[in-house]
Amino acid sequence: MSPPARERGRFAPSPSGPAHPGTLLAGLLAWLDARSRGAGFGLRLEDVDAERCSPALAREMREALVWLGLDWDAESVQSERRAAHEAALDALGEAGLLYPCRCSRADLRRRGAPAADGGHRYQGTCRGRALPAGGWRAVPEAIRLRLPEGRVAPADEGGTLLAQDPALEMGDPVLRRRDGAIAYHLAVVVDDAAEGVTRVVRGRDLAPCTAIHCVLQRALGLPTPSYRHHLLLLEERGAKLAKLHGAVGWQALRAHTSPEALCGWLAWVAGLEAEPRPRRPIDLLPGFDWGRVRRDDPIVRWTGRELVRIGP
Repeated sequence: MSPPARERGRFAPSPSGPAHPGTLLAGLLAWLDARSRGAGFGLRLEDVDAERCSPALAREMREALVWLGLDWDAESVQSERRAAHEAALDALGEAGLLYPCRCSRADLRRRGAPAADGGHRYQGTCRGRALPAGGWRAVPEAIRLRLPEGRVAPADEGGTLLAQDPALEMGDPVLRRRDGAIAYHLAVVVDDAAEGVTRVVRGRDLAPCTAIHCVLQRALGLPTPSYRHHLLLLEERGAKLAKLHGAVGWQALRAHTSPEALCGWLAWVAGLEAEPRPRRPIDLLPGFDWGRVRRDDPIVRWTGRELVRIGP
């Protein structure tokens, strides 16, 4: 009898801007999950959005993670896997699951109802269209996936509700944009399978995407990993702390604090430590337990010199 396959986790940031506290917390939690279980751990730079991502930002992302004290067993760059993404589109096209869409983002905002992820649900305006004889490659417009009707109920290890009817609550997703870029939904599913990822640990903001990912996994005959969605850091207005919403880049953090101090602060704000004290990621491994990670989303502020938690 062959031994069971080794578990494998990953951290998959988009190098579309500097790493910020939310990025580093997500990387730390994914690393702790994998290392505490003896699982493999990979870094994937999700750079298929050429308009926002660059090799310079990818290098900076690696530097930020190393500065914090994280390591990984393997690394991949998503834009280098274009052939695999296109092969998946070929398979979905042959199964009759793709169609061209001429609707613009303005159309979507004007016609679409709110979607589960906070965006706008696609109303299916172009759903009755078919691919031309040349397939999706002959289409200059966006390519969407025709979702099946019905509820999809993936499980989340932390209890986050993932069940939904994605066709009703999200609408058919774009898999290839009109500018030719492969969309997140397709790339992440194909790459997780290719890299043998068995555990996906990521922020709660991505939870509404999981049902769509499961639909794609089934359509492509790919395995479904286990999922765990964790807390987010919020800025004062209640939005996710992000590159465009109140975040401070890691280089500014580095100018005012040590990596040990930041790691200890992140562990404290996540509930892993009783107080903020200098810690390295490896110091957190012996007592790491998801039961200690807080479920609510703390509100934080950058004062210009330090990060402070202001609620809840």
